[in-house]
Amino acid sequence: MAKQLLTIAFDADDTLWHNERVFQLTQERFVELLKDHADPHGLDARLEAAERRNLGHYGFGVKGFVLSMIETAIEVTEQKVPASVIQDLLRAGQDMLAEPIELLPHAQEAVEAIADSHHVVLITKGDLLDQERKLAQSGLGDLFDAVEIVSDKQPDIYQRIFDLCPGGPRGAMMVGNSMKFDVRPAIDVGSWGVFVPHDLAWSFEHAEAPDSPRFREIADLSLLPGLVDRIG
Repeated sequence: MAKQLLTIAFDADDTLWHNERVFQLTQERFVELLKDHADPHGLDARLEAAERRNLGHYGFGVKGFVLSMIETAIEVTEQKVPASVIQDLLRAGQDMLAEPIELLPHAQEAVEAIADSHHVVLITKGDLLDQERKLAQSGLGDLFDAVEIVSDKQPDIYQRIFDLCPGGPRGAMMVGNSMKFDVRPAIDVGSWGVFVPHDLAWSFEHAEAPDSPRFREIADLSLLPGLVDRIG
């Protein structure tokens, strides 16, 4: 019997390596930097509102986050934020871009096991240079047959990528920690979607689980090779 699955695609941030915790630590630093210049209550909500508002301008990633922090700092201080605080926010962003990569448990073993028998693709969104840096530092780069760094993850993006892969969309599986950006849009084009929850998640990533026979959820990546084998 021919295999159902020929292509396995992985998300990167918070699926293969830690990412969100760096944003959360920097957000705490943001609040600390502004505590003497603005009411700290509601700062997190103001920053998140700016991030959501700016996604269409800056996309996902560190650079957009830093610009949103600066914009929020200017707004909440009524344009009185000291230049030294802006400078510290820029340094915080530079620190984020230099943060060492730490793989999540079972990530390397799972990708290695899958790469032995399937076409393996990395599909990640965010800043091009930052994502390339993280992939290079991860030590996983040579395991992937293709790498796609995209500005957003919508059904048409998955359709385009999987059309070029063995088996097309029907023969592909997307594995990630975002129900909204990894699982649901992949299932929308006829692929399998596997949700691997992460302890930390940006609220913008939240979505309901799809009611689909092609949806699966696993506790961690150690369970992925077995799942792939069962689907066939």
